[in-house]
Amino acid sequence: MDLRKLKKLIDLVQESGIAELEITEGEEKVRISRSVAGNAATMFAPPQYYPMPQPVGAPATAAVAEPVEAEPAQPEGHIVKSPMVGTVYRSPSPGAKSFVEVGQSVNAGETLCIIEAMKLMNEIEADQGGVIKAVLVENGQPVEYGEPLFIIG
Repeated sequence: MDLRKLKKLIDLVQESGIAELEITEGEEKVRISRSVAGNAATMFAPPQYYPMPQPVGAPATAAVAEPVEAEPAQPEGHIVKSPMVGTVYRSPSPGAKSFVEVGQSVNAGETLCIIEAMKLMNEIEADQGGVIKAVLVENGQPVEYGEPLFIIG
């Protein structure tokens, strides 16, 4: 393969944006590849959420930007985090009393909630004793790994 042909192939790879080109002519084989700076990791945009459509006959709401209030400061203390991805249940069964409430004293090893993951119910226990300062999740709420569940003070 002559040099002019190789030069044209290199130019073709650079102009087209392809990462690799392999050509075989008879017994000769040429492979041209290039690395693109910054192309090592592909970035994805976060999913876009759109407002739910209003039912027919519902009053239209004005799209007015309201000032965002600062969230109240969380109480200080030990944060109990979710050890898994799943759905939180604050009581042992629907309609039953919650395992713990704000202001309640708990001992290490006492059940705080249940997280359902892959149809298995996993009891989440207090890893230290104290008083429940805050409950940061609602019953039936999905949680991620490491998401704060409770604050024990």
